[in-house]
Amino acid sequence: MSATLEMNTAPAADVSAEVAIGARIEKIFYGDFLAVRDSDVDIEKGKITGFIGPSGCGKSTVLRSLNRMNDLIPSFRLEGHVHFLGQDVYGRNVDPVVVRRHIGMVFQQPNPFSMSIFENVAFGLRLNGFKGDINGRVEKALRRAALWNEVKDKLKQNGLSLSGGQQQRLCIARAIATEPTVLLMDEPCSALDPIATRQIEELMLELKNDYTVAIVTHNMQQAIRVADKTAFFSVDMSQGGRTGFLVEVGATKQIFENPKQQLTKEYLSGEFS
Repeated sequence: MSATLEMNTAPAADVSAEVAIGARIEKIFYGDFLAVRDSDVDIEKGKITGFIGPSGCGKSTVLRSLNRMNDLIPSFRLEGHVHFLGQDVYGRNVDPVVVRRHIGMVFQQPNPFSMSIFENVAFGLRLNGFKGDINGRVEKALRRAALWNEVKDKLKQNGLSLSGGQQQRLCIARAIATEPTVLLMDEPCSALDPIATRQIEELMLELKNDYTVAIVTHNMQQAIRVADKTAFFSVDMSQGGRTGFLVEVGATKQIFENPKQQLTKEYLSGEFS
Protein backbone atom coordinates (compact mmCIF):
# COMPACT_ATOMS: atom_id res chain seq x y z
CA MET A 1 0.00 0.00 0.00
CA SER A 2 1.35 3.35 -0.91
CA ALA A 3 1.41 6.47 1.16
CA THR A 4 -1.72 7.61 -0.64
CA LEU A 5 -3.75 5.86 2.04
CA GLU A 6 -2.40 8.44 4.48
CA MET A 7 -2.10 6.09 7.41
CA ASN A 8 0.26 7.15 10.14
CA THR A 9 0.80 3.89 12.00
CA ALA A 10 3.96 1.82 11.79
CA PRO A 11 3.92 -1.60 10.11
CA ALA A 12 2.62 -4.34 12.39
CA ALA A 13 5.28 -6.72 13.62
CA ASP A 14 2.84 -9.66 13.70
CA VAL A 15 1.83 -9.46 10.04
CA SER A 16 4.13 -11.15 7.49
CA ALA A 17 5.06 -9.83 4.06
CA GLU A 18 2.81 -12.50 2.50
CA VAL A 19 -0.30 -11.11 4.18
CA ALA A 20 -2.45 -8.43 2.56
CA ILE A 21 -4.83 -8.07 5.53
CA GLY A 22 -4.08 -9.21 9.06
CA ALA A 23 -7.16 -9.10 11.30
CA ARG A 24 -6.73 -9.41 15.06
CA ILE A 25 -10.33 -9.05 16.17
CA GLU A 26 -10.88 -9.33 19.90
CA LYS A 27 -14.53 -8.25 19.96
CA ILE A 28 -17.13 -6.70 17.68
CA PHE A 29 -20.17 -5.06 19.23
CA TYR A 30 -23.43 -3.68 17.88
CA GLY A 31 -24.42 -1.52 20.80
CA ASP A 32 -24.27 -3.84 23.84
CA PHE A 33 -24.58 -6.98 21.71
CA LEU A 34 -21.35 -8.95 21.38
CA ALA A 35 -21.52 -10.16 17.76
CA VAL A 36 -18.02 -11.61 17.31
CA ARG A 37 -15.12 -12.55 19.58
CA ASP A 38 -11.62 -14.00 19.21
CA SER A 39 -11.31 -13.99 15.43
CA ASP A 40 -7.76 -13.63 14.11
CA VAL A 41 -7.43 -14.30 10.40
CA ASP A 42 -4.87 -13.42 7.74
CA ILE A 43 -5.87 -12.75 4.13
CA GLU A 44 -2.83 -13.85 2.13
CA LYS A 45 -1.71 -12.02 -1.00
CA GLY A 46 -2.67 -13.55 -4.34
CA LYS A 47 -4.93 -16.18 -2.79
CA ILE A 48 -8.64 -16.74 -2.19
CA THR A 49 -9.60 -17.07 1.47
CA GLY A 50 -13.04 -18.55 2.13
CA PHE A 51 -15.14 -17.87 5.24
CA ILE A 52 -17.59 -20.66 6.08
CA GLY A 53 -19.86 -21.45 9.02
CA PRO A 54 -23.49 -21.57 10.17
CA SER A 55 -25.83 -18.59 9.98
CA GLY A 56 -25.12 -16.01 12.64
CA CYS A 57 -21.48 -17.02 13.13
CA GLY A 58 -20.14 -13.59 12.24
CA LYS A 59 -18.38 -14.42 8.99
CA SER A 60 -19.99 -11.53 7.08
CA THR A 61 -19.46 -9.19 10.04
CA VAL A 62 -15.75 -10.04 10.06
CA LEU A 63 -15.50 -9.66 6.28
CA ARG A 64 -17.16 -6.23 6.35
CA SER A 65 -14.85 -5.16 9.15
CA LEU A 66 -11.85 -5.60 6.88
CA ASN A 67 -12.69 -2.48 4.86
CA ARG A 68 -14.72 -0.67 7.53
CA MET A 69 -18.03 -1.29 5.79
CA ASN A 70 -19.55 -1.87 9.24
CA ASP A 71 -18.78 1.77 10.07
CA LEU A 72 -22.04 2.55 8.24
CA ILE A 73 -23.88 1.01 11.23
CA PRO A 74 -23.81 3.64 14.01
CA SER A 75 -23.74 1.14 16.90
CA PHE A 76 -20.76 -0.83 15.49
CA ARG A 77 -17.60 -1.01 17.61
CA LEU A 78 -14.46 -3.09 17.07
CA GLU A 79 -11.86 -3.98 19.67
CA GLY A 80 -8.60 -5.12 18.12
CA HIS A 81 -7.06 -4.07 14.85
CA VAL A 82 -7.06 -4.75 11.13
CA HIS A 83 -3.76 -4.21 9.33
CA PHE A 84 -3.75 -3.71 5.56
CA LEU A 85 -0.24 -4.12 4.17
CA GLY A 86 1.07 -3.39 7.65
CA GLN A 87 -1.00 -0.32 8.49
CA ASP A 88 -4.06 -0.14 10.75
CA VAL A 89 -7.22 0.70 8.82
CA TYR A 90 -8.84 1.72 12.12
CA GLY A 91 -5.97 4.07 12.89
CA ARG A 92 -6.54 7.69 13.83
CA ASN A 93 -7.24 10.02 10.88
CA VAL A 94 -7.73 7.13 8.44
CA ASP A 95 -10.53 7.88 5.96
CA PRO A 96 -12.72 4.76 5.51
CA VAL A 97 -13.62 5.92 1.99
CA VAL A 98 -9.94 5.71 1.07
CA VAL A 99 -9.71 2.29 2.73
CA ARG A 100 -12.55 1.05 0.53
CA ARG A 101 -10.74 2.33 -2.55
CA HIS A 102 -7.96 -0.16 -1.77
CA ILE A 103 -10.21 -2.92 -0.41
CA GLY A 104 -13.23 -3.32 -2.70
CA MET A 105 -16.53 -5.05 -1.93
CA VAL A 106 -19.07 -7.15 -3.83
CA PHE A 107 -22.35 -7.87 -2.05
CA GLN A 108 -24.75 -10.79 -1.81
CA GLN A 109 -27.45 -9.29 -4.00
CA PRO A 110 -26.37 -7.78 -7.32
CA ASN A 111 -26.82 -4.05 -6.79
CA PRO A 112 -26.15 -2.15 -10.00
CA PHE A 113 -27.17 1.49 -10.01
CA SER A 114 -30.07 2.67 -12.13
CA MET A 115 -27.78 4.12 -14.76
CA SER A 116 -26.03 2.91 -17.89
CA ILE A 117 -23.70 -0.07 -17.89
CA PHE A 118 -20.82 2.28 -18.67
CA GLU A 119 -21.66 4.70 -15.87
CA ASN A 120 -22.03 1.85 -13.39
CA VAL A 121 -18.41 0.88 -13.97
CA ALA A 122 -17.23 4.49 -14.18
CA PHE A 123 -19.00 5.51 -10.97
CA GLY A 124 -16.13 4.82 -8.57
CA LEU A 125 -13.61 6.34 -10.95
CA ARG A 126 -15.56 9.59 -11.15
CA LEU A 127 -16.13 9.58 -7.39
CA ASN A 128 -12.40 9.30 -6.80
CA GLY A 129 -11.55 12.05 -9.29
CA PHE A 130 -9.89 9.78 -11.86
CA LYS A 131 -8.28 11.92 -14.59
CA GLY A 132 -6.98 9.25 -16.97
CA ASP A 133 -8.56 7.35 -19.86
CA ILE A 134 -11.92 6.50 -18.35
CA ASN A 135 -13.13 4.66 -21.48
CA GLY A 136 -10.09 2.41 -21.41
CA ARG A 137 -10.42 1.77 -17.69
CA VAL A 138 -14.11 0.82 -18.04
CA GLU A 139 -13.33 -1.56 -20.89
CA LYS A 140 -10.46 -3.11 -18.91
CA ALA A 141 -12.71 -3.70 -15.90
CA LEU A 142 -15.49 -5.23 -18.01
CA ARG A 143 -12.98 -7.52 -19.71
CA ARG A 144 -11.56 -8.62 -16.36
CA ALA A 145 -15.10 -9.31 -15.18
CA ALA A 146 -15.70 -11.47 -18.28
CA LEU A 147 -18.56 -9.22 -19.35
CA TRP A 148 -17.14 -7.07 -22.14
CA ASN A 149 -18.13 -9.29 -25.06
CA GLU A 150 -21.72 -9.45 -23.80
CA VAL A 151 -22.21 -5.70 -23.27
CA LYS A 152 -19.74 -3.88 -25.54
CA ASP A 153 -22.51 -2.95 -28.01
CA LYS A 154 -24.99 -1.78 -25.35
CA LEU A 155 -22.95 0.24 -22.88
CA LYS A 156 -25.64 2.93 -22.82
CA GLN A 157 -28.33 0.51 -21.69
CA ASN A 158 -29.40 0.53 -18.05
CA GLY A 159 -27.43 -1.88 -15.88
CA LEU A 160 -30.69 -3.14 -14.40
CA SER A 161 -31.63 -4.58 -17.83
CA LEU A 162 -28.98 -7.30 -17.48
CA SER A 163 -29.61 -10.81 -16.14
CA GLY A 164 -28.81 -11.59 -12.50
CA GLY A 165 -25.47 -13.18 -13.30
CA GLN A 166 -24.53 -10.33 -15.63
CA GLN A 167 -25.53 -7.80 -12.98
CA GLN A 168 -23.21 -9.47 -10.46
CA ARG A 169 -20.34 -9.43 -12.95
CA LEU A 170 -21.14 -5.75 -13.59
CA CYS A 171 -20.83 -5.12 -9.85
CA ILE A 172 -17.49 -6.93 -9.87
CA ALA A 173 -16.36 -4.75 -12.78
CA ARG A 174 -17.44 -1.67 -10.82
CA ALA A 175 -15.47 -2.87 -7.79
CA ILE A 176 -12.26 -3.58 -9.70
CA ALA A 177 -12.39 -0.49 -11.94
CA THR A 178 -10.63 1.52 -9.22
CA GLU A 179 -7.97 -1.23 -9.15
CA PRO A 180 -8.14 -2.20 -5.47
CA THR A 181 -5.55 -4.49 -3.93
CA VAL A 182 -8.11 -6.73 -2.20
CA LEU A 183 -11.61 -7.76 -3.27
CA LEU A 184 -14.09 -8.83 -0.58
CA MET A 185 -17.09 -10.87 -1.75
CA ASP A 186 -20.02 -11.46 0.60
CA GLU A 187 -21.90 -14.52 -0.70
CA PRO A 188 -21.70 -13.26 -4.30
CA CYS A 189 -23.46 -16.32 -5.74
CA SER A 190 -26.30 -16.86 -3.27
CA ALA A 191 -28.87 -15.09 -5.48
CA LEU A 192 -27.69 -16.70 -8.73
CA ASP A 193 -28.63 -19.83 -10.66
CA PRO A 194 -26.10 -22.68 -11.05
CA ILE A 195 -24.84 -21.52 -14.47
CA ALA A 196 -24.27 -17.95 -13.30
CA THR A 197 -22.69 -19.29 -10.11
CA ARG A 198 -20.19 -21.31 -12.12
CA GLN A 199 -19.32 -18.22 -14.19
CA ILE A 200 -18.64 -16.21 -11.03
CA GLU A 201 -16.50 -19.02 -9.58
CA GLU A 202 -14.43 -19.21 -12.76
CA LEU A 203 -14.07 -15.44 -12.64
CA MET A 204 -12.86 -15.56 -9.04
CA LEU A 205 -10.10 -17.99 -10.00
CA GLU A 206 -9.01 -15.62 -12.76
CA LEU A 207 -9.19 -12.54 -10.52
CA LYS A 208 -6.75 -13.96 -7.99
CA ASN A 209 -4.02 -13.51 -10.61
CA ASP A 210 -4.39 -9.75 -10.10
CA TYR A 211 -6.14 -9.39 -6.75
CA THR A 212 -6.26 -10.86 -3.27
CA VAL A 213 -9.77 -12.23 -2.66
CA ALA A 214 -11.78 -13.07 0.47
CA ILE A 215 -15.21 -14.65 0.10
CA VAL A 216 -18.03 -15.51 2.48
CA THR A 217 -20.01 -18.53 1.33
CA HIS A 218 -22.68 -20.85 2.73
CA ASN A 219 -21.78 -23.33 -0.01
CA MET A 220 -19.05 -25.64 1.27
CA GLN A 221 -18.53 -27.15 -2.18
CA GLN A 222 -17.90 -23.65 -3.48
CA ALA A 223 -15.23 -23.12 -0.84
CA ILE A 224 -13.59 -26.38 -1.91
CA ARG A 225 -13.69 -25.32 -5.58
CA VAL A 226 -12.29 -21.80 -5.25
CA ALA A 227 -10.61 -21.18 -1.88
CA ASP A 228 -6.92 -21.71 -1.21
CA LYS A 229 -7.46 -21.15 2.52
CA THR A 230 -10.64 -21.60 4.54
CA ALA A 231 -11.63 -20.06 7.86
CA PHE A 232 -14.40 -21.81 9.80
CA PHE A 233 -16.53 -19.74 12.18
CA SER A 234 -19.09 -21.03 14.68
CA VAL A 235 -21.55 -19.65 17.22
CA ASP A 236 -21.20 -19.47 21.00
CA MET A 237 -24.61 -19.52 22.70
CA SER A 238 -23.33 -20.28 26.20
CA GLN A 239 -24.12 -16.80 27.52
CA GLY A 240 -27.66 -16.76 26.18
CA GLY A 241 -26.88 -14.79 23.04
CA ARG A 242 -25.29 -15.66 19.69
CA THR A 243 -21.65 -14.68 19.44
CA GLY A 244 -19.60 -15.72 16.43
CA PHE A 245 -15.98 -16.77 16.73
CA LEU A 246 -13.22 -18.26 14.60
CA VAL A 247 -12.71 -21.98 15.24
CA GLU A 248 -9.82 -22.67 12.89
CA VAL A 249 -8.22 -21.55 9.65
CA GLY A 250 -5.93 -23.44 7.31
CA ALA A 251 -5.39 -24.73 3.79
CA THR A 252 -8.77 -25.66 2.31
CA LYS A 253 -7.72 -29.28 1.70
CA GLN A 254 -6.64 -29.62 5.34
CA ILE A 255 -9.81 -28.00 6.73
CA PHE A 256 -12.11 -30.29 4.75
CA GLU A 257 -10.10 -33.51 4.91
CA ASN A 258 -8.32 -33.30 8.25
CA PRO A 259 -9.77 -30.55 10.48
CA LYS A 260 -8.01 -30.02 13.78
CA GLN A 261 -11.04 -28.98 15.84
CA GLN A 262 -13.99 -31.18 16.81
CA LEU A 263 -16.45 -28.37 16.08
CA THR A 264 -15.17 -28.20 12.51
CA LYS A 265 -15.56 -31.96 12.09
CA GLU A 266 -19.13 -31.82 13.39
CA TYR A 267 -20.09 -28.95 11.08
CA LEU A 268 -18.57 -30.57 8.00
CA SER A 269 -20.30 -33.86 8.78
CA GLY A 270 -23.67 -32.09 8.92
CA GLU A 271 -24.26 -32.43 12.66
CA PHE A 272 -25.32 -28.77 12.78
CA SER A 273 -25.83 -25.98 10.25
